[in-house]
Amino acid sequence: MADRWWQRPLVKPQALQAGDRVAIVSTSWGGPAVFPHRYEAGKKILADSFGLEPVEMPHALREADWLDRNPQARAEDIHAAFADPSIKGVIASIGGDDAIRLIPHIDLDVIAGNPKVFLGYSDPTVLHFGCLKAGLGSFYGPTIMAGFAENGGMHAFAVNALRKAVFQTAAIGEIEANGEGWTVEHLPWKDPENQNRRRRLTPSTGPRTLQGSGMAQGHLIGGCAEVLEMLKGSDWWPPLDYWNGAILFIETSEHAPSAAQMRWWFRNYAAQGILRRLSGIVLGRPGGQTDEPYRRDQEAAVVRVLDEAGLPHLPVLAELDFGHTDPIATLPYGAMAEIDCARSRLCILDAGVRDA
Repeated sequence: MADRWWQRPLVKPQALQAGDRVAIVSTSWGGPAVFPHRYEAGKKILADSFGLEPVEMPHALREADWLDRNPQARAEDIHAAFADPSIKGVIASIGGDDAIRLIPHIDLDVIAGNPKVFLGYSDPTVLHFGCLKAGLGSFYGPTIMAGFAENGGMHAFAVNALRKAVFQTAAIGEIEANGEGWTVEHLPWKDPENQNRRRRLTPSTGPRTLQGSGMAQGHLIGGCAEVLEMLKGSDWWPPLDYWNGAILFIETSEHAPSAAQMRWWFRNYAAQGILRRLSGIVLGRPGGQTDEPYRRDQEAAVVRVLDEAGLPHLPVLAELDFGHTDPIATLPYGAMAEIDCARSRLCILDAGVRDA
């Protein structure tokens, strides 16, 4: 059974284009019902800026408590979205903390038989690993309420990165420098007035090379560190050889886990035998924190574990723009990427999508 799922090349989904119908699914938290104005702002950007037609799956707007009690209904929405041939992409409405509960309810044959763009970050990491197991390359990028619904409008950096990843069939290329700056400022969503107020940006100094030299290539796999902890050991966690030559991209959420937690988690990757199989690691700028010492402590925790594992030269980039800061790049799972240690740059060597 393992060979059926893991020992085959990933399928790239068809590129999205203006006019396509895209499904909105609530994979975990029922955010659209809690903050409908925020949800509507993101849906409007999807339509106005990208020309896509949003299609809300039957349970996408249900009350948060109801969705919490009914993970099978969330799975039904995912099945319906993938199985509908008129729908060309599937986008998570928002993250949460319990998409792991979907695993018993998801039929991976539905995903495998109907490959299409799946987009989201944070808790949707779980679904990305389901897509990997089903043989589909998916995309770690914005959700409707976090990304598309960015206060004051989606940043140009995020718009351009998403277009390259899911609308264009050329190789994505180098992740461009973020000249806009980055933000984790908390403006409460419960106040609709905040939707039109830009968040305060911190100037970006760009990615940094923590260790390693030269160039390293590998296929991309990763996501939100806290969600990866829930996935470890599950039915959707890849076999050890799936990590051979991979580049692990990983970032932490607004819950701001400690450097000690990061150290413990990476020691598990070492204990599993994953770290020594990697070609490199890419760290996203931590979410929820503007404090530079916090970021440096998290980076030091990773470097310490690599040294413990006898990997002091494994290429590691830090402070890339993906995950729980804004704006963010969109990263394609399974695509070949290249770390340039001398220039502190990440380049995506593949296209994320294919022609129809």
